[in-house]
Amino acid sequence: MNLLIDYLKNRKIEFTENEPMANRTTFKIGGAARLTVLPKSEEEISLTVKKCRELGVRYVVVGNGSNLLVADEGIDACVILLGKNFEEIKLIDDTTVFASAGTLLIKVCTFALEHGLTGLEFAYGIPGSCGGAAFMNAGAYGGEMKDVLYRCDHIDKNGNRGALSGDELKLSYRRSAYYDNGCIVTGLYLKLKKGNKDEIKAKMQELMQRRRDKQPLEYPSAGSTFKRPEGYFAGALIEECGLKGASVGGAQVSEKHAGFVINTGGASCSDVLELCKRVSDTVYKEKGVQLEMEIRVTR
Repeated sequence: MNLLIDYLKNRKIEFTENEPMANRTTFKIGGAARLTVLPKSEEEISLTVKKCRELGVRYVVVGNGSNLLVADEGIDACVILLGKNFEEIKLIDDTTVFASAGTLLIKVCTFALEHGLTGLEFAYGIPGSCGGAAFMNAGAYGGEMKDVLYRCDHIDKNGNRGALSGDELKLSYRRSAYYDNGCIVTGLYLKLKKGNKDEIKAKMQELMQRRRDKQPLEYPSAGSTFKRPEGYFAGALIEECGLKGASVGGAQVSEKHAGFVINTGGASCSDVLELCKRVSDTVYKEKGVQLEMEIRVTR
């Protein structure tokens, strides 16, 4: 790790040491990362990945940290943070939008609205970055990224540039090829359609109001805690088991929407995991349905 730090200094690649990951996640939970790199370009990502591979240093990629639960002991690895330096949005043609991986989905939705493009309204209000949305094929309200995403640029695990498109992306429910291939998504290409600005705006506002009405947006969380079991809704199962409001430490099953575990203040990773286990065990015992966590746990 010290050799990696020396390398980053020599290359003038920005980094921090021992930064609390609670500052970098929407859950506001997590210990410090041994090293956090803030690359300014694809080249700096490539150089960092190559050096990590050469030195045998594990690296973890983080965007907006919206689907992430970091261990209380932190991350003993190199965190590559794709944030404000990766926020480019541009039109490729009349109906194709390019967005860098660190761009918040809500910004891309607004960009699409400004250019009279429809197809991305479902994503308005999803609290994640574009890279994370591609990684997990994010979706809501009947839409998902696979409806509009047709190509991703990436840096592979050897530090080389590449891309996947079409069926190569292997987009399925909350999953993509990037779950398994070790590549870092750096940019997305979205194919949208021409639409009516007033209708697009109205749809976005409607979906945002539904989020505000039904989801506990006033508390830190990582979004939907469990994946949707086939034939069921996780939130409904949890509510039917009388678990709304159940808590461990500062972690609580939201009283507003049982599909969300929230941080009511001072929650630890162990609080969240213990509560999720209690919920999962109870639902399985009472309903015979096995819940699977949607949140990624990183240490």
